[in-house]
Amino acid sequence: MLQENNIKLSIIIPVYNEESFLTKLFEQIENYFNYNNIEVIIVDDGSNDKSTEIIKNYKINSNFKYLLKSIRLDINSGKGKAIQTGIKNSSGEYLLLQDADLELDTKDAHEMYQMVLNNSEIKCLFGSRYSSGKLKKNNYFFNNLVGKINSFIFNIFFSQSLSDVHCGLKILHRSVIEKIKLSINDFGIEIDLASQIVRNNFYIYEFGVSYYFRTKAQGKKITWVDGIKSFFYLLKARYIDNSTSTNLSIVFSSFYMAYVGSYFGMGLGNTLFILFFFIFGSIIGIHFKILSSSFIFLFIYLGSFIGKGQGTVVAVLFFFIIGIFIARYLKNYFLDSKFNNIF
Repeated sequence: MLQENNIKLSIIIPVYNEESFLTKLFEQIENYFNYNNIEVIIVDDGSNDKSTEIIKNYKINSNFKYLLKSIRLDINSGKGKAIQTGIKNSSGEYLLLQDADLELDTKDAHEMYQMVLNNSEIKCLFGSRYSSGKLKKNNYFFNNLVGKINSFIFNIFFSQSLSDVHCGLKILHRSVIEKIKLSINDFGIEIDLASQIVRNNFYIYEFGVSYYFRTKAQGKKITWVDGIKSFFYLLKARYIDNSTSTNLSIVFSSFYMAYVGSYFGMGLGNTLFILFFFIFGSIIGIHFKILSSSFIFLFIYLGSFIGKGQGTVVAVLFFFIIGIFIARYLKNYFLDSKFNNIF
């Protein structure tokens, strides 16, 4: 019998009412992942169609080499909950997250797995539907737009350059999983996962994948509501789920940057500048802790004493740029020291 401590890869597949796709999905898994050092974990998220029956029959009647685990959640709890359940029951060195609806190609998942096996430096590999020359079929403009906007906002918030945060095809090393604590139960799991990976200083690689959209009639479950909720999860991940020192820095830098904005425009224009710089300051506070951020404010304050009128504005901006460079230097210098909480 296959021992769990010999498992190299755990494939976690959340399933909710996927009776139309499961048989073909199992065929593809057998085609690409039929090895005795792989486990496939099917998490049935409260399906009320024939999905549960199909999974049971496949487990009993099929002949495959990999270890198959099937877990049934009595109540539909969301993709995030299903993934968390799969992770808790996994034992592989690597974990592959694969959707059951075949919008993402299992062949791409196999290519990604081979890539991480051949390069031990890759601990996090995300699929991307937007950065490949592979075959695509996508008629959902709104979903596509929201996905790209969310990825853009995520990159600003977390200083990344990802093209597709929401892609459901991902491979993670066990060392990454052990560092994060997922808590979101619905489709916001993708943002929760990516933000925690970045916070723990793991580098995310991307791999272009094929994409074949399915219609609502075929069972597509993500809706415009999930798109709106994703913006909330982005704000939560960046402005709430922080250490106390980071939250203090966000407040501090937001107000001193609002002070910078007060030098621009008049009347309503001045108010808009203050608001813009306030938001910009919150982003600075994310990347610089209190002490390094204080150097930025110090240089801005010094610049405010130089020149008159527009000359003061130019001086403030010039000294602000100098302050950014010095703050970045201090942050990098103390990155691995005991003072990194304040820099």
